[in-house]
Amino acid sequence: MADKPRVMIVGAGLGGLTMAILLERAGIEYHVFERSKTVRALGSATGLGFNIMPLMEQLGLLEDLKKISKVIEHTTIFKENMEVMKEVKLKDNKALTGYDTLIMSRIDLHALLLSRVPKEKISMGKKVLSILQNENGVMMRTSDGMSHDADILIGADGTYSAVRQSLFQQLAKDGKLPRSDNEQLKVCHSSFLGTTRPMDPEKFPKLGDAFSHCDMIIGTGRSETWRYFTVPDNRVCWRIDVQLESTLFNDNDSFRNSEYGPESCEQIPAEWRDFKLPLGGTMGDLIDATPKESTSKVLLEEKVFTTWHHARTVLIGDACHKMLPNFGRGALNAMLDAVILADALFEMPSSSFKHIGAAFNEYYQERFPTMTSELASSQQMGKVMAGQSRFDTITRHILLNYVPKWFKEKNLEYAASYRPQATFLPMVENRGTLPVKAQKKSKKYARMMSASE
Repeated sequence: MADKPRVMIVGAGLGGLTMAILLERAGIEYHVFERSKTVRALGSATGLGFNIMPLMEQLGLLEDLKKISKVIEHTTIFKENMEVMKEVKLKDNKALTGYDTLIMSRIDLHALLLSRVPKEKISMGKKVLSILQNENGVMMRTSDGMSHDADILIGADGTYSAVRQSLFQQLAKDGKLPRSDNEQLKVCHSSFLGTTRPMDPEKFPKLGDAFSHCDMIIGTGRSETWRYFTVPDNRVCWRIDVQLESTLFNDNDSFRNSEYGPESCEQIPAEWRDFKLPLGGTMGDLIDATPKESTSKVLLEEKVFTTWHHARTVLIGDACHKMLPNFGRGALNAMLDAVILADALFEMPSSSFKHIGAAFNEYYQERFPTMTSELASSQQMGKVMAGQSRFDTITRHILLNYVPKWFKEKNLEYAASYRPQATFLPMVENRGTLPVKAQKKSKKYARMMSASE
């Protein structure tokens, strides 16, 4: 690159850290700014599968990822009375895709990614107040009274992104913000979630059996859905989703409640605690085995924004698309955003205003259609897994029991075809039998390899 860009990444979550790792490998100068004063990863389980595994292998993270994960061979879905509704088998998918589906604690995944970013390239306690940009660069003001400038600003700072809010305020002032982007996110569920300490086998007599697979609990005919996933070190990641009767929340409520943060377990109704679990014990036992600092309450929202970039600022992850966290969709798509954007930035001939705009547009043209489709899939999955209306119950029964095998295989083939990699690193060959969608190759990387021979 004639003049490599300087990049500011706002947000040290899964998407922001993946972006940092990719820029590190691409040789692009960057710095990460995180609003929290200390690193504090919260959340429950995160599932990762074939779509992201080639990238993890490229980055040398796959083996370490396996060490903090458990392979999901099958998932058992229960009714509220502990009657088995369906057992979904995933074991055979490895031969087709080349990779296992892994489940891990979100906290462990965050720690793994954080360990790959040099400490001196992350600044904590940097809450964004405003951004200012023009053809010459972008400047960011933070709450500690400092200003920071670069060629590119990447907003990876979550659902209520300060970068997005500052960007949208300016676009709205100039009459350039689409009306839909000024509307609130749709609030669908409220969730309590956490990751336990190592569990006591005597208190949970079926704990050993549970650690051989993954259980999901669905309470039909109620407004709550319980689910838990077993992860290494005798720990359990759990979540209680509550369907909300109203989606009307004022801005302050949404802003305050939509951020992951420790909440008092006393907010969990007593009747939820008595729910019996297939691994033995009750939901209350799981909650009691969870440190308070590892318990969170969060509103779950849905929305794909139309505007993802403007001038020298671009958004990734929940900052530009938010969906229900079914099987790690949020984390997965933030990481996929990062690799597509990193590929586009690497390919730029220079860090000129023109070339940055072209790179942003290339990223958007690939990811926006994918995310609108992902939102529809997420909404359908949410109804199948947690819908409580009579129609939802009937639909769930039909889809879980009567969908033909050929349709499931075709759906898997479509989903497994999208496995983007970093085009500036040696590509990982297809490990499975299913075809992979062709990816645009990097001309710059080809020239570099040719010159080194």
